[in-house]
Amino acid sequence: MLSPERPLPAGTRPAAAALLLLLLLRGAGAQKGDGCGHTVLGPESGTLTSINYPQTYPNSTVCEWEIRVNSGQRVQLKFGDFDIEDSDACHFNYLRVYNGIGPTRTEIGKYCGLGFQMDSLIESKSNEVTVQFMSGTHLSGRGFLASYSTTDKSDLITCLDNASHFSEPEFNKYCPAGCVIPFVDISGTIPHGYSDSSSLCMAGVHAGVVSNILGGQINVVISKGIPYYEHSLANNVTSKAGRLSTSLFTFKTSGCYGTLGMESGVIPDSQITASSSLEWPDQTGQANIWTPERARLKRPGPPWAAFSTDGYQWLQIDLNKEKRITGIITTGSTIAEYYYYISAYRILYSDDAQKWTVYREPGVDQDKVFQGNTEYYQEVRNNFIPPIIARFVRVNPLKWHQKIAMKVELLGCQFSIGRAPKLTMPPPPPPQSSNDFSLQTDKTTSTPEIKNTTVTPTVTKDVALAAVLVPVLVMVFTTLILILVCAWHWRNRKKKAEGTYDLPYWDRAGWWKGMKQFLPAKSAEHEETPVRYSNSEVSHLRPREVPTILQTESAEYAQPLVGGIVGTLHQRSTFKPEEGKEASYADVDPYNSPVQEVYHAYAEPLPVTGPEYATPIIMDMSGHPTAPLGVSSISTFKATGNQAPPIVGICNKLLARTDSSSSAHALYDTPKGMPGPGSSVELVYQVPQSMPHFTGS
Repeated sequence: MLSPERPLPAGTRPAAAALLLLLLLRGAGAQKGDGCGHTVLGPESGTLTSINYPQTYPNSTVCEWEIRVNSGQRVQLKFGDFDIEDSDACHFNYLRVYNGIGPTRTEIGKYCGLGFQMDSLIESKSNEVTVQFMSGTHLSGRGFLASYSTTDKSDLITCLDNASHFSEPEFNKYCPAGCVIPFVDISGTIPHGYSDSSSLCMAGVHAGVVSNILGGQINVVISKGIPYYEHSLANNVTSKAGRLSTSLFTFKTSGCYGTLGMESGVIPDSQITASSSLEWPDQTGQANIWTPERARLKRPGPPWAAFSTDGYQWLQIDLNKEKRITGIITTGSTIAEYYYYISAYRILYSDDAQKWTVYREPGVDQDKVFQGNTEYYQEVRNNFIPPIIARFVRVNPLKWHQKIAMKVELLGCQFSIGRAPKLTMPPPPPPQSSNDFSLQTDKTTSTPEIKNTTVTPTVTKDVALAAVLVPVLVMVFTTLILILVCAWHWRNRKKKAEGTYDLPYWDRAGWWKGMKQFLPAKSAEHEETPVRYSNSEVSHLRPREVPTILQTESAEYAQPLVGGIVGTLHQRSTFKPEEGKEASYADVDPYNSPVQEVYHAYAEPLPVTGPEYATPIIMDMSGHPTAPLGVSSISTFKATGNQAPPIVGICNKLLARTDSSSSAHALYDTPKGMPGPGSSVELVYQVPQSMPHFTGS
């Protein structure tokens, strides 16, 4: 307290006058005095600056901020910038922090200094803190910027912190309320990201991660920079276009940020209604109607426009069921010939389209007025924090340019938990024109949390079911196609392996021949079994039918009819070679030669002109005994042995056998192409069946 008996030094009079003014203003509110700058004091966090910050603060000013948080909590204070002149050793230019509010408050500290670095937090002992700023005569000094929060927010940062202040690739921080300040710039937008020189908290408000009124937690991800950063307007924050930076940052959240169906057409035309629609005839006399269903964002053509230009117009959207609505995007007419747009509006919501609630920010007793478009084409986004839980949404224009016209899209996701508080609807505003309607639109809500600023929209249950069924069906059809292709390919390969006109490999003789080596060998008894034909069967056949009968019992190859000199035979038939033996020019004689047996490597054909059987010589058989006529002769053919013929070109001797007790040899004429009777080797032939047997030399 200043003592009136003690005169004040000359240099202290301006400061004393400011202090007296502060004493008179005490109790008028949370901040008092003429030295207060940008101030947002929220229930859990806030931001405060000296007057004219970041420019030099004026002489002889004073300001006090009284900060209260919820009972049972304490306050922590952090300075983002501190630059107070200290030429008078903190006597007339200083900043004081007190525990408590009012006469019982106690001082925590008194601070001054140019470029003073205060990295540590200042904590209170109660839920109330008083911050006092005093300025006397000085030459320089920007003043200060400070942020506060409850002590449970251990990762508090200020509005001046940017991504370049942190080295971690990903980190969590708490942004205080009030970081939308005119002297801080950001560059970039969602979904591409923000330049690393941008304020983290202000970019969080622009992206819709935190609210400027409430503050909140941010999850920051650092990545490589891009050559160019776009500009946009969102939540009353304008980001500027920027050039290449070494790195950028985005935000990661739970992500309820999908479009709800205006642009895509999920919301049908019948669920978009309006108070009125603009209609007029064109130059050809045809009526033009800007109906509510034209209010779909990014659709070509004219927008929805109201017939009347007053504060009672509205555009209503029915979402068919309750949804979590986190934001809205609007544009003007998007047609240069019709420069129409809405610059300010309110949002109303309902569950039954009968009782409507006006959207308000938490702790605020006034309707939220959202900043709209500043020209006819640019998209402007505003977000609802906390989100709206409702089925019906109405947009109530409050300010417009020329005419009420807009296109719109709602942002959000399926409703799962929580519900926004229901507020009573105030009476509708009186009719206003665009000329005399004055509303403050400098504060808007912030956007919902976004995953890396690019969030996959949440779809309805039907779309989710389709997202599951479509891949399954695609996999099933793909599997069937692959099976058919593989079967076709295997069939073609099999055909190529077998040949176009060949039999299948299991029907080929070669296959059977290869398999025979695994089968049991024939028994001796089976090989010794002769082929027998009765006299009656052979006597009734013509000469050329006899070979056919002899070949009918062959398994694979016809048996040879004659044996002899290879050179005398011509192509007539083919015989199977003996397996397991080396090939040679002679084959086994099928007529049972008792002396030697000859094998051919391959059977040779019969002579072309020679007879198949030798012509018998008619002889006088009276001097020889004959066998009984009733006994039939049996001819036996056997090919055994493996010895080669001793002399090439000599005919094999044939053994004649009969079933009678007195067998004899008969001399026959020499076959054509064979040596005559004068040969050194006597030719003996078996007695033909149906002829009488005789003996003689």
